[in-house]
Amino acid sequence: MNEFLASGPKLSEFWTPLVALDESAIKSNLDLMSQWCSSRGLKLMPHGKTTMAPELWQQQLDAGSIGITLATMGQVRTARTFGLESIMLANAVVDERSLRYLATELADPEFRFTCWADSVEAIKIMERALRTAGTPRPVDVCIELGAPGGRTGARTVTDAVEVARHAAASDVIRLAGVAGYEGSLGHDRSAVALDNVRSYLQQQVQLHESLRELYDEGEIYVTAGGSAYFDVVAEVYGAAMADDSRTLWTLRSGAYITHDDGFYRRISPLDEGMAENHPASEKLRPAMWGLARVVSHPEPRLALVDGGKRDFPFDEGLPIPRQVSHELDSQWRQLDGASILAMNDQHSYLGLTDQDVGIGQVVSLGLSHPCTTFDKWHYLPMVASRHSDHVVGLVRTFF
Repeated sequence: MNEFLASGPKLSEFWTPLVALDESAIKSNLDLMSQWCSSRGLKLMPHGKTTMAPELWQQQLDAGSIGITLATMGQVRTARTFGLESIMLANAVVDERSLRYLATELADPEFRFTCWADSVEAIKIMERALRTAGTPRPVDVCIELGAPGGRTGARTVTDAVEVARHAAASDVIRLAGVAGYEGSLGHDRSAVALDNVRSYLQQQVQLHESLRELYDEGEIYVTAGGSAYFDVVAEVYGAAMADDSRTLWTLRSGAYITHDDGFYRRISPLDEGMAENHPASEKLRPAMWGLARVVSHPEPRLALVDGGKRDFPFDEGLPIPRQVSHELDSQWRQLDGASILAMNDQHSYLGLTDQDVGIGQVVSLGLSHPCTTFDKWHYLPMVASRHSDHVVGLVRTFF
């Protein structure tokens, strides 16, 4: 990779379809989120499954994050391969093979690991496997609180307390706090969604208060925070933090590093639409975009480009045509009124209105949902800024 970068590669030398990254926007987003959390007394353990890119994880750690959150034990193994020493698994570990591996990794005294559990049965499964494996130290476990209609998590505070009591009484598990995910309780910024999220987070704080007698003197987490409602998390946690400086009140937001032009642009509290009265330095910037070439123009209002579902995300909204150019290194013009109508595996249907495009021209696409963008690419070229042609890095992913 170093030899390739030393050759001075240009983005215009890459074939389409392609997803590219903007280094200046990523740095701006890293700095903004770090400052935002610090000013509110919050810690940040961003969700690494967003990118599965150790290079970007390191940038997040360098910007002040206290660790990286992951979603599966396979991802944990990848992270340990790259030397990551502070990991939160936002999930339960109930597979005996994974628990044997974890017991081995815990022999490293520098390794900080925390996972979640939402049932007494999960605690018992962990205990059996960890005792058999001979874990060198107890595994830190946060009790996950859920909500009716939500994702995982004990459905009531009472149920969660019962799980916590079993964890606290264990010889191979250590009760390490309270965890959960509020993002499944809303999908917009409506009053109903915000009220649901706020009520859930208040129950998290209530659970934390109920567990005080069970905690030991070690580190304790209270953690939530996808990339949509972290302002509400800060609001609710802030009221409780004044009387509890010991606890690590922790956000796990991950999509902020690249933001997007779709779902998070509509819902993030730090998007320019939500933070319209803030200066540009206090707004997240989309740092990823797609590039696809027009390969067919079979009808006056329809063109086909050479990128589809295999190349660009579509689960949180179709790509958004932004600009068109004769080549990647030539002048771009706005593509107003165009839209992606549908997608196949390797084609997208570009609907046109007043403006036209020519066969062979390149279309720049705004993308929605970083998590299902990065997983489609082994390498993503990074340029210094959005329309720079000089490639300054190749970001490797490990999905």
